[in-house]
Amino acid sequence: MEIYTWRFCPFCMRAKALLERKGVAYTEYAIDGDDAARAAMADRAGGRTSLPQIFIADQGIGGCDELHGLERTGRLNSLLQGA
Repeated sequence: MEIYTWRFCPFCMRAKALLERKGVAYTEYAIDGDDAARAAMADRAGGRTSLPQIFIADQGIGGCDELHGLERTGRLNSLLQGA
């Protein structure tokens, strides 16, 4: 699991907090001020430039709202188990 963040982004903090509560290990890429890293993230995320951008098993799932939506519907656990 990977997550692209800005250090002081409240949505990034909220997404990471959910992952930490669930005990999910993740790799964080803090891309504050790194235009090249943001461009690479956007390319990987199908053009999306908002943060966070979250990837499970190399599949982009979107950002914080999408992550919490997967948790609410019970689909996050199955995605994580398949990773």
